[in-house]
Formats: sequence, C-alpha cells, structure tokens
Amino acid sequence: MGAAYFYHLTRDPLERTLPMLLEKARTVGWRCEVRATSRALLARLDEQLWLHPEDGFLPHGLAGGPHDADQPVLLTDTRGTNNAACLLAVEGAEVSAEEVQALERTCILFDGADPGAVQIARGQWARLTDAGCAAQYWSQESGRWEKKAER
Repeated sequence: MGAAYFYHLTRDPLERTLPMLLEKARTVGWRCEVRATSRALLARLDEQLWLHPEDGFLPHGLAGGPHDADQPVLLTDTRGTNNAACLLAVEGAEVSAEEVQALERTCILFDGADPGAVQIARGQWARLTDAGCAAQYWSQESGRWEKKAER
C-alpha cells in the first residue's frame, strides 16, 4: 500500500522540483505519471524535461502519442496508461484514495505562493487521510526538504 507525499513548494519552482522527484523515482525503477489539469502546463513541463538533466536524459512523453503505454514518464491530464508505480499530481490534479493505495507512491506538488493551490492541497490531505491513506507533508521552508507532518 502506497502513501501520499505532499510537497509544499516555497523556494524551488515546480520546474526544478519535479525533475528531482522523477529522477529519484526512476532510480528505483518506477514508471511515473505526471498529472496536471491543463495541457498548457504539460507542454511547458515537456519542454523543460527535455532540458533536464543537463548532463543526461530523462525519458518521457506527452500523452496522446502512439507509445503512451511504453513511456517511463507520461505527462497527462487524464489517468495515464503507462502502468505507473508513482503518480506526481501538479496544478491541483485530482487523486483518489484508491489510486494512492494501489501505487507505490503519490506525490502532490503545490505552489506555496498560491493560496488557491494551498487550499486545494489541504482538501486533498483531508480527503485522502480520512479515507485511510498514509500521508506525509514536506516543506522546504528552511532551505532544504523537511518532513513536517505524517499521518
């Protein structure tokens, strides 16, 4: 049974944090799904991931192509088809308790400078923990990532 890890972005932007988390997930062999609510953000992330890391390659694809099921990292605005073990939800994308429990890891990244994003994340925390999902809250307020809460 997996857990939901909430990442409160206060110092580094999504474009810096997401590749770091994807690299960690890929290191343990997990296929990943990055779920957003807008195709515009997914297109921007797709471009950014082609540039990261500077000394390597982070294989990924934008959903809608013929090889979605084969992508080690699939960027999508719907439920992915690449048999992911790790879901990274951004932009307030919906995540169900059943998904959290079925996956190895669910990461929910939200912008600490956006009050609406913070409110959505609080609602997700409440819904998921009330449904019995394990959850951790991580913040980089001090300059490095620290676990601030766990349920």
